[in-house]
Amino acid sequence: MPQVSEAAAARIRAQAFGLGFDLVGFAALGPADTAPHLHAWLDAGHHGEMTYLATGAVLRDDTTRPEPGMRSAIVVALDYGGRAPSGPVARYARGDDYHELLRNKLRALHDWLSTELGAPVAARPYVDTGPILERDLARRAGLGWFGKNTMLIHPRLGSFFFIGALFVGLDLPPDAPFSETHCGRCTRCLDACPTDAFVAPRVLDARRCLSYLTIEHRSDIPEPFHAALREQLYGCDICQDVCPWNQKFARAAQETAFAPRPFVADKDARTLAADVLALTPAEYADAFRGTAMKRAKLAGWQRNARIVLGESA
Repeated sequence: MPQVSEAAAARIRAQAFGLGFDLVGFAALGPADTAPHLHAWLDAGHHGEMTYLATGAVLRDDTTRPEPGMRSAIVVALDYGGRAPSGPVARYARGDDYHELLRNKLRALHDWLSTELGAPVAARPYVDTGPILERDLARRAGLGWFGKNTMLIHPRLGSFFFIGALFVGLDLPPDAPFSETHCGRCTRCLDACPTDAFVAPRVLDARRCLSYLTIEHRSDIPEPFHAALREQLYGCDICQDVCPWNQKFARAAQETAFAPRPFVADKDARTLAADVLALTPAEYADAFRGTAMKRAKLAGWQRNARIVLGESA
């Protein structure tokens, strides 16, 4: 496979930054360092109803398996604005769908790469769209360490960012991975979780997590969690909000596509819940088209809204 020189790698990095990414790193593909932790987590049932995680677990063990022939990953991060006020919808989901936005930027990087090298380059973009452990790959590419809340934290950016990767059939000079954590004795994220979802530092029981319960969980939400859901309709940012790294380094989103959609902008939980319950299927489709908020579907949104308003779910 073609070996990319340090000079060419520097141009690739500069081009990625030019496309608007906030962090860029390179990693060789291979066994995932955190694969044993994934299997232990799955064996404990912490994934809840997210059966797709167990189905693709073997592929996630090694980043060469999903796309044979790929050699390296260009791993990128894009900040989505941790300085925005907290609210009933998690910050990441309020604007346009990040999957498409990051994927389009990665495709543009791929096109540029083929032109720059003067020959077609085999590549595939991933943005939460394949059986890979993105945070594991990002840590190996030097983009951050695993916080006690399981988020990837960068020392100058915090954790309010999306991760994407462009797998390429090239040998890129890898960046030094983060080998240390910088959380120290801090336990603010663990202490702030209203449902005690952290079994231990860096071990999340999704079945108790408000993000999982309001988005991925399709059946009724157990009554003991209802009180914690009074202010959350879709997702949760609490464990990120209290993180000192975010309090110091989180910033306003630079990407205009992440501005909140009108239907959810500037609404408190009860107001938004009432508006959600009044939606028809057609109105729901129109309000949430092109956003990540549609993942919970109308039934999930209305289930969450009834809990916020204290009605039977």
